[in-house]
Amino acid sequence: MRRLAVVLVAMGIALLGWGCKGGPGQHEAPKTDFYSVKVRPIFRANCYRCHGGMNHRGGLSLATQAGILKGGKHGPAVVPGDPAKSLLVQLIRHEQMADLKPMPPKSPKISDADIAVVEQWIKAGAIIPEDAASR
Repeated sequence: MRRLAVVLVAMGIALLGWGCKGGPGQHEAPKTDFYSVKVRPIFRANCYRCHGGMNHRGGLSLATQAGILKGGKHGPAVVPGDPAKSLLVQLIRHEQMADLKPMPPKSPKISDADIAVVEQWIKAGAIIPEDAASR
C-alpha cells in the first residue's frame, strides 16, 4: 500500500510539471509579471508619449487596466481574451481604419515581435497589476 501511495504522489508531481506551459519544470510567469516585464516596456517606448502618465490623447490612457478597458473616444482599446477584436491591435498593426490613424502615428510601425507580445497579453486577459501606474 505504501508503495502505491509513493507511486501516486510521484505521478501527481510529474503531471503538475507537465501541465505547466513549456513542459516539466518550466512555469509560466504570473500574468502580472508578463505585463510588467514584456508589455509595459513596449507601451512606454511607443505609446506613453501620447497615452501615458498625464497624457490621454483621444481620451485614452494605457497606464492602467481601467484606462485601457474604458478606452478613449472610439471605445475600449482592448477586448480581453480577443486580440482580433481589440482596437489597439488593429491600430498597432497599421490596419486601415476608416477615421483612425495607425499607431504610433509619426514613428515606425511597432515590430511584429512586439505586436505578438501585446496580442499574447490580450489573449491572456490583458491583466495589469494595480500598482503598475506608480512604477
